[in-house]
Amino acid sequence: MANNNVTEKDDEMNRFITDLMSRMTLEEKLGQLNQQPSDEIATGPVVGSNASKLAAEGKLSSIFNIMDVEKIQGLQKIAVEKSRLGIPILFGMDVIHGYHTIFPLPLGLSCTWDMEAVREAARIAAAEARANGVAWTFSPMVDIALDSRWGRMAEGAGEDPYLGSRVAEAMVKGYQGDLFDPNGKGDTGIMACVKHFALYGAAEAGLDYNTADMSHLRMYNQYFPPYKAAVEAGAGSVMSSFNIVDGIPATANKWLLTDVLRKQWGFNGMIVTDYASIAEMTSHGLGTLKDNAARALLAGTDMDMCANGFIGTLKQSLDEGKVTMEDIDRACRRVLEAKYRLGLFKDPYRFGSKKEANRVTYCKEHRETARRITAESFVLLKNGKKDSPILPLEMKGTIALIGPMIDARTDITGSWSMPQDATKYTTLREGFQNALKGKATLLCTQGCNLIDNPHTQLAVAKGHNCEPIPFVDSDKAMKEALDIAGRSDVVVCAMGECAWMNGEGTSRTSLELYPPQRRLLEALKQTGKPIVLLNFAGRGTVLTWESEHLDAIMNVWYGSECADALCDVLFGKVSPSGRLTVLMPRATGQEPLYYNHLPTGRPVADGTKDYRVWSPNYLDVVQGPLYPFGYGLTYSSFSYGDLKLSNTTMKSDGSITASITLTNTGNRESTEVVQLYIHDLIASISRPVKELKDFQRVTLKAGESRNVEFHITADKLKFYDYNLNYVLEPGEFEIMVGANSRDVKVGKLTVEN
Repeated sequence: MANNNVTEKDDEMNRFITDLMSRMTLEEKLGQLNQQPSDEIATGPVVGSNASKLAAEGKLSSIFNIMDVEKIQGLQKIAVEKSRLGIPILFGMDVIHGYHTIFPLPLGLSCTWDMEAVREAARIAAAEARANGVAWTFSPMVDIALDSRWGRMAEGAGEDPYLGSRVAEAMVKGYQGDLFDPNGKGDTGIMACVKHFALYGAAEAGLDYNTADMSHLRMYNQYFPPYKAAVEAGAGSVMSSFNIVDGIPATANKWLLTDVLRKQWGFNGMIVTDYASIAEMTSHGLGTLKDNAARALLAGTDMDMCANGFIGTLKQSLDEGKVTMEDIDRACRRVLEAKYRLGLFKDPYRFGSKKEANRVTYCKEHRETARRITAESFVLLKNGKKDSPILPLEMKGTIALIGPMIDARTDITGSWSMPQDATKYTTLREGFQNALKGKATLLCTQGCNLIDNPHTQLAVAKGHNCEPIPFVDSDKAMKEALDIAGRSDVVVCAMGECAWMNGEGTSRTSLELYPPQRRLLEALKQTGKPIVLLNFAGRGTVLTWESEHLDAIMNVWYGSECADALCDVLFGKVSPSGRLTVLMPRATGQEPLYYNHLPTGRPVADGTKDYRVWSPNYLDVVQGPLYPFGYGLTYSSFSYGDLKLSNTTMKSDGSITASITLTNTGNRESTEVVQLYIHDLIASISRPVKELKDFQRVTLKAGESRNVEFHITADKLKFYDYNLNYVLEPGEFEIMVGANSRDVKVGKLTVEN
C-alpha cells in the first residue's frame, strides 16, 4: 500500500507495536519473519514446517495453504494461547482465480476487458477464502508477459502495460474490499500480494525461472506500470521474484525493493519472498544461505517464505555484525503492522467460521456470477465465412463432442486452482447433456490423447493432484471419433492444454496443438463435417493450420462454470465478447511477439506475405501475428465511422476528445470493445509503434449506433525519457481507435508547449 497521511489509527498502531517489540526476544522477532508451507497443497518442493511446535514457540509468523477453517483456527489457538506473547499467525493461500467458485484463468479474466467483472471475481474469491480462514492471497500476478512459451503467462493479464495496470487495480480492490479502509469496518476482503516484483515475465526464451535482463528504460516504460498501479491501489503486500534484476536476485536487490518500491512509489506494506528464493540465491552463485539471508534483509525483504534463512541464520549474522538489530526490527515491524491492519491482534479468529464457510462457499449467487463472467471471457477467433457463420449452433440433430477435455473434471478449472472441490463441477459432456436434453442427440468420445508421451500426460496431472486424462489406444480412439463424427451434423472438439500444461514450470518449445490432437483434427476434416474447435489454453497458441482448415475456433480459459458457460455461448444464449490480451503468433519461432514493439530502421508491415531482402522479416512466415492483440469476434458485426478529434492541437497541460460512431450492423445485440491507441511519432527516444491508452466495452442492439468518446490528457501521452523523467514531449502523435491493435481509424494530433 502506498503511503498516506499519518492518522490517529497509525499512531495507535505504532504505539502498540513499539510496546510489543520492546517485550520480544531476538528469537521471537526472527520468528515473525518466518513463513512455512502446509503439507496440504504443494506449490514448490516439499519443505517440512512442523507447524504446531513452531507456533507454540512463537517461531511461526505465517503459514499457507491450509484448507480447513477449523484446522486454521486450531493452529491459531496454539499460537495465541501457548506462545509467550500470543502473536497471531497470518494464514495465506494461493487463491489465484477463485476458491471453490473458480473463475477463468487470470489471463482469461483479462480477456473480458471488463474491470468490474475482474473486480467482482476477486471479491468473490476473497469472500470464500476469508470464510474459510484465509487472510492473505498471493495474487494478483501482474508480470507483463511477451513470450507465450512461458507457461506462467496464464496467471497474468497478458502483454500490455496499460491493460495490465487496470487489471492489477481491479484485482487488488476486489480482493481487499474495505479491509484497509480507514472509514470501513474491515469485515470484507483479504490482503492482496502483488507479484512477482519484478520482471519475472521477461524470462529469456520463455523458460520459467530463467534470466531476465533489460534496461531501466524498458523496465519503467513497459514492465513496471502494473506493479506501480497495484501499489497505488492499496495492495498490502508485495512478493519479490525469483529472477535476477541487474545481475542481483530480486529478493536481495536493494535498488528494486527499497529505492523503487518504497522510496519512489511510497509502498509501506510488507515484502515477502517467493518460495524458498533466499535459498535459491546460492544456485545463482551469490554465496551461502547465511550470506543471502543477510543480503535479502538488508535489501528490504521482510518475510522469508520457507527457506529458513532468516530464522536459521540471522542471529549469527547479527553476532558477526553483518546485519544490525535495527535491520531486524524494521522487518519485524512491517510484519506486525500487516497483522495489526488485518485486525488480527483485536480478533485472531476474525477470518472465517464454519457457518460462514457453509453459507458462501460455492453458493448459487457466486456460481451464477462465475458463469456469466466465464462466458464473457471466451474469445471467438473464427466463425465460418462472413455470410455463413457456424456459430451459434442450433439445438437440433446430432452433435459430436470429441476430445481429451470432454470429461476432465479436475482440469476444467485450469491451473492454479488448488483450493477447488472438483466433485462439485460439471464436465463438458455433462454440460452439453444438460443443455441438449430433449432437443438434440449428443455423441461423445475422447478421440485422442493429449500428447504422445504417456509419462508426461500422467505427470502433469499427478504432480498437481488432478485426475489424469486417460491414455488411450490412439488407433482405436480415432476410429471411434471418426465413427461418431460420420453420424453427426457438426463436430465440437475440446482440445488444447489440460490444467497444468500451463502455469508455473510449464514452458513449451512449440505452441502448436499437440501432435495427437492435430492428427485427429486432420482426420476429422476429411469427413467433411463442420468442425468447431474449443481451444483450451493459458497462453497464446499457434493456430495457423486450424485457422485455415477448421470452421470455427473459440479460445477457452477454463473455470468451474466453464461447461455451462460454453453452452450459453455455443448455443446462442450469450454472444461472445472476449478480446485477446496476448496475440496469437503464426509460428512459435516468432516469439517473443507483441504488438507494442519499438520500430526498426527498416519496417515491414504486419500481413506482408512476400519476403523482403535486407529487412526484419522471416523467410518462412507471413509478417506479424495470426490474430492481433485486442482481437475477437461476436455473433454480430460492427462498423466504425470516421475518427474525429475535438482539436488537432493540444497544449502540454490541456486535453482533447477523440470520438467515433460505432454501429451494430448485425442482427442481434452484442458487445464491442472499442480500443484507443497512440503512437508518439517524434520523441527523444524510440517509442512503440502503438500503445493502448484506453478502452470501452459498448453494448448495442441490432442497428443501434452510439458516439464513443475518449478523453485524451497529457498523462496518456507521457513516457519515461532516457533520464527516467516522466515527461510529455511536444510533437506529433497518431491517435488510433478501432476493434483491435490492427484494425484502427487514425487521426493526427500535435502537442505544443
